[in-house]
Amino acid sequence: MPITKEQVNQIIASHAIVIFSKTNCPYCKIAKQVFDNLQKEYTAIELNERDDGVEIQTILGEMTGARTVPRVFVNGVCLGGGTDIKKLYDNGELQKMF
Repeated sequence: MPITKEQVNQIIASHAIVIFSKTNCPYCKIAKQVFDNLQKEYTAIELNERDDGVEIQTILGEMTGARTVPRVFVNGVCLGGGTDIKKLYDNGELQKMF
């Protein structure tokens, strides 16, 4: 049975930080490194390791307006991708969200 938007929303709601990622993506590595630097635990959903990864990526595209990875959610809000997270971290805005 294909994954639904409701199930994707449940994943996002169940964790403070969710990174929809691919293991071979350099921008995903940037986003994870930021949270590692902050010593913040995150849940990484590796789309390239899941049978429903393409469906999740399509749902995220509908939800956020972008299909690219990573798609990073903090407290249920999509903050964007790897360069967005790095910029928020560099200017101190990301740290204020915790």
